[in-house]
Amino acid sequence: MFAFILRRLMQAVIVMVTVAFIAFLLFQYVGDPVVFLLGQDATPDQIRQLRADLGLDQPFFVQFWHFLVNAAQGEFGLSLRQGAKVSRLISERFPATLELALIAAVMALAIGIPMGVYAALRRGNFLSQVFMTISLLGVSLPTFLIGILLILVFAVQLGWFPSFGRGETVQIGWWSTGLLKAKGWHHIVLPAITLAVFQLTLIMRLVRAEMLEVLRTDYIKFARARGLSNRAIHFGHALKNTLVPVMTITGLQLGGLIAFAIITETVFQWPGMGLLFIQAVTFADIPVMAAYLCLIALIFVVINLIVDLLYFAVDPRLRVARSEAH
Repeated sequence: MFAFILRRLMQAVIVMVTVAFIAFLLFQYVGDPVVFLLGQDATPDQIRQLRADLGLDQPFFVQFWHFLVNAAQGEFGLSLRQGAKVSRLISERFPATLELALIAAVMALAIGIPMGVYAALRRGNFLSQVFMTISLLGVSLPTFLIGILLILVFAVQLGWFPSFGRGETVQIGWWSTGLLKAKGWHHIVLPAITLAVFQLTLIMRLVRAEMLEVLRTDYIKFARARGLSNRAIHFGHALKNTLVPVMTITGLQLGGLIAFAIITETVFQWPGMGLLFIQAVTFADIPVMAAYLCLIALIFVVINLIVDLLYFAVDPRLRVARSEAH
């Protein structure tokens, strides 16, 4: 077990160093930060002095080492557009994105798993066919279109929910949350549904496919031969084994929700990291882009590590195979 964790940690470090190198290249080849900071009217002496102050006159690998050290401490310099520390901008926006992603993930799991199980157990049922049709629509429709349709129906025509913003928030230390206020929940409903639709349909189709596969296995036939009830077979044996691969996909999808909330946050003007990244791309704010890239990579690496450990703990076949290998 220790060797398994150590190997995963080494792989995680290699991935993060690679991502950091790609992010560092943004500083080298996507515009000159000195020009952004000083403007076009800067004198050669001013440019030379600022390049020396920022360490841009040093060799490439020396700059990359300093970048790695600073990135490990969560420091990415100043935003070229706002003039504030990038770490502060990220810490202000991260709570909004994480809350939106978590609500969307819970919604996708709470709805997608029961729908997938029902669609597998009642394949010829009318409601099962409706679920499959909805899943096709959810997979096919782009996220921005789903968001716009929800705004049109529930915000403009019915007026049930607000169409933009995060609503009232409560500050708890450096963390801001809207989940302690009624208006905060009111504002998060439409963005969360928009972000959850694709994940929900993906989970539903995956659960259905895995459930059908598990129901064909020999141990399910043996359980039926022993006279176990359908309820015990479906939920005590089949569903338990179905959720093992679903857990892996769901963990990675949580990282995807955080990383790809950009479109949803833009449509609903949700003040999260995705909207900050879009603004950074528009103004070529390279430090913010690099920080976002490294943070998203770190989230994926951590989630992937946790999923691997859970998978190792849940599935006894992996432990047996690894012990036999040694």
